[in-house]
Amino acid sequence: MCLITLVCSLVLGMSIPSDTSSKADSVLVVKSERKLKLIRHGEIFREYTIALGSRPLGHKWEEGDQRTPEGFYILDWRNPVSRFYRSIHVSYPDATDESYARMAGIDPGGNIMIHGLPNDSLASKWQGWDWTDGCIAVANDAMDEIWKAVDEGTPIEIRP
Repeated sequence: MCLITLVCSLVLGMSIPSDTSSKADSVLVVKSERKLKLIRHGEIFREYTIALGSRPLGHKWEEGDQRTPEGFYILDWRNPVSRFYRSIHVSYPDATDESYARMAGIDPGGNIMIHGLPNDSLASKWQGWDWTDGCIAVANDAMDEIWKAVDEGTPIEIRP
């Protein structure tokens, strides 16, 4: 931390914006690899192991199908007091998802998040298997890094 940042934060109670060079331009999730990748200037600069919905193959179509959506979305808001450590919302369902659901007479679901582990459990209990209801889960230390690197409005692509 530089001296100016330290003085501003300790003495004046001010915060200095974080280094924007550590921010992601976009996020890429590759479900088949179980990886979330932070991208800046077209290059991957961080990569994390993820867990998905308990039925990970295919696109999410309806509430309760245990699938993680596929396609292009926006990370549009965040929850610092989530029951899964911290969470960042994926803008599913989009207009196409809603239109399909309306035509099929189903509820597309929603509330898909990138999040940490459940607050009331041991991390080791959740590692190595797909356990979410369709969200993208990471370890809490990974969630801390993603939280700092991703701003609201960041695009996310979720691939099969």
